[in-house]
Amino acid sequence: MRDAYILKPSNSPTLKSKKPSNTNIMELKTKIHAEDGKQEIFITREFDLPVELLFKAYTEAELFEQWMGTKVTKFENKQHGSYRFETSNPQGDIVFSANGTIHEVIQNEKIIRTFQMENTPFPVQIEFLEFEKLTDTTSKITIQTIYKSVDFRDQHLKMPFAQGINMAHNRLQEIVGGGSR
Repeated sequence: MRDAYILKPSNSPTLKSKKPSNTNIMELKTKIHAEDGKQEIFITREFDLPVELLFKAYTEAELFEQWMGTKVTKFENKQHGSYRFETSNPQGDIVFSANGTIHEVIQNEKIIRTFQMENTPFPVQIEFLEFEKLTDTTSKITIQTIYKSVDFRDQHLKMPFAQGINMAHNRLQEIVGGGSR
């Protein structure tokens, strides 16, 4: 069995078990929780990584590029710093770009930042990233994203967002930790 996401907001749990239709379906280990009528989502994932390595994956441009599959054009992870990255297709055309401002960074604990998808109708979002040490070799990230409205949040959930962040987190585990979780 695998976990399947309910991509639309609901008051029911965000995960339900069902039998996979084939054996090549990737398990979604990154969990997304969204409640009806709220402007926020919570993204959680546990990693077989010390919290220090998980934090580095989010704050060092070279690592971030590898697991996100994107090109970092600016990456100032400090208070009042900013970042920008872009993703290109195989032909080299930029298909996605995003930017934001860093509001607070506490090493191995948290990052507060804005996130704006360029050339989309989505307004800026605010993200609260919390890094938690579970053991010396495991950690957890919780990301609370707040949207301008429930409607924008719901539109974002209709995109292939859950699968994308899960794939990126799988690459993070593989690149930084050498596999597992």
